[in-house]
Amino acid sequence: MPPPEDLHRQLEALRPQLLRFAQLQLRDGALAEDAVQDTLIAVLEKPERFAGQSSLRTYVTGILKFKIIDNLRAATRERPLEPLDEQSEAEAVDALFAADGHTRELPRQWGEPERVLEQKDFFRVLELCLEKLPARMARIFMMREWLELDTEEICKECAISAANLWVLLYRARLRLRECLDLNWFGARAAD
Repeated sequence: MPPPEDLHRQLEALRPQLLRFAQLQLRDGALAEDAVQDTLIAVLEKPERFAGQSSLRTYVTGILKFKIIDNLRAATRERPLEPLDEQSEAEAVDALFAADGHTRELPRQWGEPERVLEQKDFFRVLELCLEKLPARMARIFMMREWLELDTEEICKECAISAANLWVLLYRARLRLRECLDLNWFGARAAD
């Protein structure tokens, strides 16, 4: 763990990269700024959690990834209340409730919290597997599968041919499958 002043300096140097990454994913400057700030605060509040098993950049990007995912999920759950043209905001809120004070529509099912936790554990294992890939291969895999860039964009960004891209993606998927078989599916079967 670097001394606090070094940690602050390193995080400040990472901030522009983190912000670009968050903006690319969230497509909203304010949300991206909030996600980056939440990430940096999380690191600064508990610096002892960084065990040094990966680079600080990888560690912080991993935290940011989960903040982005939380933002994306929240955006699908939350809809802004939009009053009809002739309705005031107060009338729009009142329209959500019956005369007895109960909501007119029941909330959607929350799903299974245990399954959500299991899914978070899976993504932690996946992230560890990605860290074991060669850096270039991991970057290309993330560009394709997580950032959903098309072949042309990835080839241009990485200065590779489409054939080379497909070979690298194939190899990345094989290695990830092997890693997940050993560290997730194999461990789950043993339980």
